[in-house]
Amino acid sequence: MSASDVAQDARPERADGRLDVRVFVPTAVLTVAFVTYGLLAPESLGTISAESFGWVTRHFGWLIILTTNAMVLFCIYLACSRFARVRLGAPEDRPEFRTASWIAMMFAAGLGIGLIFYGVAEPMMHFTSPPPGVAEPETEQAARAGIDYAIFHWGIHGWAIFAVAGLTFSYFGYRHGRRFLVSEPLRPLLGARVDGWVGHVVNSLALFATLFGVIPSLGLGALQINGAMSRLYGVENSDTVALALIVGMMVVVILSAVTGVAKGVQFLANTAMVASVLMALFMVVVGPSAFLGNSVVESMTSYLQNLLPMSARTGTYGQGEWVQAWTVYYWVWWISWAPFVGMFIARISRGRTIRELVLGVTLIPTAVSAVWFALFGGAATYLDLNGIADISSAVAADPSTALFSVFEHYPLTSVMTTVAMVLVALFFISGVDAATVVMGILSTGGSESPRRPVVVFWGVATAAAASVLMLAGGLSAIQSAMVVICAPFTAILIAMSVALVKQLRLDHPEGEAIPLVERPTEEQAPEGGTASRGELGPIDRVAAVAPRP
Repeated sequence: MSASDVAQDARPERADGRLDVRVFVPTAVLTVAFVTYGLLAPESLGTISAESFGWVTRHFGWLIILTTNAMVLFCIYLACSRFARVRLGAPEDRPEFRTASWIAMMFAAGLGIGLIFYGVAEPMMHFTSPPPGVAEPETEQAARAGIDYAIFHWGIHGWAIFAVAGLTFSYFGYRHGRRFLVSEPLRPLLGARVDGWVGHVVNSLALFATLFGVIPSLGLGALQINGAMSRLYGVENSDTVALALIVGMMVVVILSAVTGVAKGVQFLANTAMVASVLMALFMVVVGPSAFLGNSVVESMTSYLQNLLPMSARTGTYGQGEWVQAWTVYYWVWWISWAPFVGMFIARISRGRTIRELVLGVTLIPTAVSAVWFALFGGAATYLDLNGIADISSAVAADPSTALFSVFEHYPLTSVMTTVAMVLVALFFISGVDAATVVMGILSTGGSESPRRPVVVFWGVATAAAASVLMLAGGLSAIQSAMVVICAPFTAILIAMSVALVKQLRLDHPEGEAIPLVERPTEEQAPEGGTASRGELGPIDRVAAVAPRP
């Protein structure tokens, strides 16, 4: 099959925004049942979540780790294979966004609530409780290992998952004209069965993964804003206040969905990205600049040196609980966001080559994460190791205030705490807004314009599920439930990868010459997308924000 034939495949009829009851109803019923049970028996829900988390991570942790490592190797293969020059779209397509803008969006995608929350907290938690056999607690070796593992958990492994998902959606969507549904890329494996109950189950699992994958970010954001408010205004730091914050911010998200203020959401996301850069620059200027510069260089080098042993650690010999609580948890969290962020990446990557997408998605955000942890984790360990402040004890007492504990020892404490609090709120609103749109797309058969009541329903469902889990056991219950519910999506991710390779080989048989890619000129890649669009629609809102766990 020639490239032209592939690009001109018959496009399946697009959904018109009406509800796909075969996907929406069972998912909605199970979600309502989950919320109802949580309201009636919160303690029981917390216990079940914790016990199920232990069972899943003990029995399937190895598979999740193996799958995540395989995604990294798969990305390397794609970037170096004969398919690397294949364009994501018709042969005449050119990138919709200039390279600088595309990179900026990848940069924004690497800075979400998770990085703000864990930028100080995770390196310090590893500093006080390092992986077994790696270092003694609260030593220089533990400090180095803490930053290494933080970068590892937010680095190339997670972004490889996103790259594979984004590439798969982009290839089947722009090369074969398929709808943006998780079931569509499985067509090479399942054939017409993706149009039946098998496809509906796959899309329902993707809905669940997106819903419960975004909930931990809600919990992290609410707890960190609560922590900032307690420092600034003396507000009680409790799950009750965090619950109120979740509800309040979800009201803003729902209003955004109802009014369709996508341009406003895009502005919020861009503002959050700029504020993140300014916050990092502030730390470089007012902090121990030379130490932080050394931290960036040494941390990135150490990460690369230890990447293989960290990747292979499964906890076989006395390290199981640590690996399950950290690495397995993170990999499932990344996998749960694959449908959501995969659509984001696909939307902004039309016209690029497979090599461009893979290298851009994996390397740039990984570098951003590495610099972030080296700066903020380095600043925290500097204060602790030099006896200036006991940051490790502050983090142990309340991880949500870790960043603010560092700010207390530098100028403009109140200003920077306020900036961080607003930054978390911006990431919360913009990211969850986009997630509800994706859930609407999955609920309406891949429609690029899901009806507002559907989007509103998923906004309410997300807030309700997060609230009952907060009542059931706080952030721990939220994280446990996410792993249990989202782990099955690992199998779908594997199937998507196999289907992509199969389709690539069908489209480009062995021996077929794949033409060299002509570099687009600046005029061929207009800033901000195609001129025909005029204004942002729902699918553009997914591309406009900075989605991250």
